[in-house]
Amino acid sequence: MRLYDQHLHSRFSMDCRTEPEANVEAAIAQGLAGLTFTEHFDTHPDDWPGCVYNDEAYSAAIDAVREKSGGALFVGKGIEVCYQPARMDFILDFLRRHRFDMVMLSVHYFGAAAVHRRENWQGISAVEGTRRYLATVREAARFAAQLRRTHGRAFDVLGHLDVVKRYSKRFCDAVEVSAFPEMVDDILEACLEAELTPEINTSSWRQGVGESMPAPGTVQRYAQLGGKAMSLGSDAHRPEDIGSAFDRAVGMLREASIGNTLWFCERQAVAVPLP
Repeated sequence: MRLYDQHLHSRFSMDCRTEPEANVEAAIAQGLAGLTFTEHFDTHPDDWPGCVYNDEAYSAAIDAVREKSGGALFVGKGIEVCYQPARMDFILDFLRRHRFDMVMLSVHYFGAAAVHRRENWQGISAVEGTRRYLATVREAARFAAQLRRTHGRAFDVLGHLDVVKRYSKRFCDAVEVSAFPEMVDDILEACLEAELTPEINTSSWRQGVGESMPAPGTVQRYAQLGGKAMSLGSDAHRPEDIGSAFDRAVGMLREASIGNTLWFCERQAVAVPLP
């Protein structure tokens, strides 16, 4: 398959213990054309003390697995940046001083609260939590669009656009993204302006949500607004999840009349026709 898994983690992320080599071996077994590691870069004051990102060690590990794989597939060095408005100067300076194949912008907070922490859902309905989260994603996408206008593209991929539903399902037993079509449109339009490619994140299928992130309707809406390609990511934290449900994701793209995925190498986007 000419498919690339562009969202996955190894022991260079605080929530993963997988050796990079195990991920590469799994990707080869899956027949993928490549994979890009996207280790967490979390700068919120509550997260920063536990962030294990080490660029020197990470880069050395990427070089080692590239050499060992012998060119059997592309091995990319990426980073998953958690959107933190108060830390963006620090984040952008860090990105300028280091080299990546792909930079992912993800939102893990709704406002000032972490979306994945149960205590932050106390007294909040699934509808209200979803509204707050999508408002934060819209802010992040519009920030990326403003940066592109003034300084060029700073981010390449928008990770799990509606990950809030993973937690609204877990904590409130409800998924409410469809209640906010105008906010989703705002996000998609900002992505197009920012040259920020949304991903289809397949992890929610294996986590009991019942649909990908985003769902098929959002993928179709992205195409209607002018989107030509999306990125694929398993968000794997275990080797066995590399490339998970990519056949279903390809089917979603085909149904939306999107014929390509985007693969990033040295920050350059390459359109890859669907297999």
